[in-house]
Amino acid sequence: MSRPLVPGLLAENTADERFLGAVVFRQLRALTEKGARHVVDVARTEVGECWTIKDADRVGEAVLALAEDCHLICVHNDHNERAKIKTVQALLESRGLATPVIPLVPRRETEAWLLADPAAWAGLSGSDPSHLPKHPRDVEKLRDPKPVLDAVRPRGGRRSSADYFDYIGQNVSLDALAQIPAYAAWVAETEEALKGLGYL
Repeated sequence: MSRPLVPGLLAENTADERFLGAVVFRQLRALTEKGARHVVDVARTEVGECWTIKDADRVGEAVLALAEDCHLICVHNDHNERAKIKTVQALLESRGLATPVIPLVPRRETEAWLLADPAAWAGLSGSDPSHLPKHPRDVEKLRDPKPVLDAVRPRGGRRSSADYFDYIGQNVSLDALAQIPAYAAWVAETEEALKGLGYL
C-alpha cells in the first residue's frame, strides 16, 4: 500500500510556477524513491492562488489554503524578497500551522537554475547552449541570468518564455541542480521535512 505525498507551491509568477512546480514534483519523487520506508505516491505539485510578490499576509493566507490539501509547501521568492518567507513563517506559526513550509530561494533569480544543464537545452531545436556557464554551480555567479537565458533559448517560434520554463523543469538534470548551493540547501531542508513527516 502506498502513502500519498501532495506538495504545494507558491511562486512569484506563472513562469516560476511552471518550472518550480515540475522540479518540486520530480525532486520529491527522487527523494522518496531513494530513501522512503514504504512506497510513496507523489502527486503533481499543487500551485496556490497567490503570487509571492504580494504582501506577507496574503501569502500566509494562500499557504493556509494550500495546507488543507498538501503535506508540505514550498514558498519561492527571488533574492530581493528573501526576508519575506521569515515573516510568512512567523505568521503561520502564530496560526498553529503544522504543515512544513520550506523556503525555495535562489541566490539571485530562478532563471539561473534553468541554465544548469546544457543537455536539457540541447533537446530544444534552435537553442544555443554555448552561452551556459561551464559548471552548474556557476549559475549562481551570474549577476543577471535573464540575458543569458534569452541568448540560450530558441529565437522565434510559437513558444512563450513560460513554455521554456515548463520544458526545462521537466527535463533539467536533478544532479546538475544539486550542484547549485541554494538548490542543495532547499533539498536538504526538504529531506528534513520528509523525515519529520515520516516519509524518509
